[in-house]
Amino acid sequence: MFIKAASIFGSLIVLIALVITLLKAVIGFVGFLAFAVKVLIILVFLAVFAGIGIMIFRTWQDKKRHN
Repeated sequence: MFIKAASIFGSLIVLIALVITLLKAVIGFVGFLAFAVKVLIILVFLAVFAGIGIMIFRTWQDKKRHN
């Protein structure tokens, strides 16, 4: 009887520990995804800013050549 009771409570404790570990991993993954999205937004902003800068520089160079 003691072995049966220990196995039921033991399996319940292990199941709870696995759920807690899974939730920690999911929370960490969501945090990482939020950080990755922020970095991606910053990189896209920098790419757009650099593209505009290149277009302005090319326009300035073309005006300089034609004058």
